[in-house]
Amino acid sequence: MIFVTVGTSEPFDRLLRALEPLETGEELVVQRGVSTVDLPGATCVDFLPFPELVLHLQRARVVVMHAGAGSVIAALANGKQPIVVPRLRVHREAVDDHQVAFGRRLHEAGLVRLVEDPADLASELQKLPPAAGVQEEGVGTLAA
Repeated sequence: MIFVTVGTSEPFDRLLRALEPLETGEELVVQRGVSTVDLPGATCVDFLPFPELVLHLQRARVVVMHAGAGSVIAALANGKQPIVVPRLRVHREAVDDHQVAFGRRLHEAGLVRLVEDPADLASELQKLPPAAGVQEEGVGTLAA
């Protein structure tokens, strides 16, 4: 299962739209916050109580998230190395670009995989081993 969480503040439509053409061959669960982007074939929820969020983190093979400190710490505390996509001020996703600096620092420390441009998310997912029972060429590929 791939679990995506964007936190609870501003919409993060850039990240969610990058997931639209993705064909993974496995379950996709998305906590989308205040965004209204619907992803076909995914289970989308607006918000999750923290205990449920933790269960999804624990169950996930891959975790994709914004570079929010609380979310990243929760993923790391549950044994996951998340793929983080920073929110950007220029897109009105955050008040400043603190998530870029935070994501870069954690990436340099080897704690997260940093994807600064959501368009690069598919290629980052292709670097990961496929899920059991999923054909390798289907993981992380873009739909035609």
